[in-house]
Parts: sequence; structure tokens; C-alpha cells
Amino acid sequence: MTEPITARDALTIARICRVNHAGEHGAIRIYGAQIAVARHLYPDIVAELAEMRDHEIRHRGLFAEAMPARHSRPCRIMTLWALGGSVLGLATALLGRQRIWICTAAVEEAVHRHLDDQLRFLAGRDAGLQAAILDIRAEELAHLANAEAKLGPASAADQALRRVIAALTDILIWLSTWGDSRRMAADLKPFRAPD
Repeated sequence: MTEPITARDALTIARICRVNHAGEHGAIRIYGAQIAVARHLYPDIVAELAEMRDHEIRHRGLFAEAMPARHSRPCRIMTLWALGGSVLGLATALLGRQRIWICTAAVEEAVHRHLDDQLRFLAGRDAGLQAAILDIRAEELAHLANAEAKLGPASAADQALRRVIAALTDILIWLSTWGDSRRMAADLKPFRAPD
């Protein structure tokens, strides 16, 4: 920890660990389902998907390691993250390569917004967690850039799918802190980048 922090800040830091750990768990499940389909339909992208899944496994491990010292615990809806990730990964993979990359771009874009808010909040409060998130953010941004580079022209249906996936990601993030969501959002709001 950087310096003594308030009880409310400590609670927000615990929430950050919890929601990020859950999100990484969901991402692992998305990639796992996409890999299962891609092995049969798009074998040329399996290694790439597996590398991104390996990054997410490492990220989940970093958050799991950070949780005890910050009095955080796993999210109560981990099963929902796992099920949602598996269904989303399976559905997008069955809909084609383009939908795999749309899924990655939409999820990573939503995650990037949340990580940036968290990083601004953590400055001066928790240097260790801030450093871990900066490291993770670099790989998540690489996933986003990679997906964006692979996307072809987006149809209206593709654009709608991307918005739906981003909204679902935001909803799961909100649900992951249950009643704490409003307080966490309020705590992070001053640190949000202007639109």
C-alpha cells in the first residue's frame, strides 16, 4: 500500500479486486469456448486465441494474489461470469470469425474504460495494485488492437452485436459488486476521463 487510506477507499480497492478477478474468469471462459469451436472451424486462429486466454489466466492469478491483503473475496456471481462467458464465446464463434473479433473488441473496450477509472483512483492509494493493473491493461489494449485490426467492414448487425456485448459486460461488472455498485461508481466517478 502507498499510504494510509480511508476505510471507504479500502472497500473500493477490495471491490476493484473482486470485479476484476471475476471479469478475468469470464474472459477465460469466452476464449475457452471460442477455442473449442475454432479447433474445428478456424484452426488457424487457435494459437492466437490460446495466447490471449493465457494472458487472462495470468491476470486472474494476479488479482487472486492481490485479494487477501486487501480483504477482498471472490465475487458471489462467479458462476454467472463463467456461464455467460462460455455462452458468449460459443455463440460468437459459431457466428463466424468476424464475430469472434467483435466479441474481443467489445469486451476489451468496456474493460479498458473500467481499468482507466480504477488506475486514476488507485494513484496514491495502492501502488502495488496500480502497477498490476497497468501491466494487465497493456495486454488488454493489445487484445483490443489485435481484434480491431482483424475486423472487416461492420454491418448494422455487427455494430448492434458489439453494443450488446459491451452492455452485457457493463451489466456483469455492475452485478459483481451487488449493492456496492452505486457506491463504487460514485467513488470512481471523479476519476473518470471526460467524454
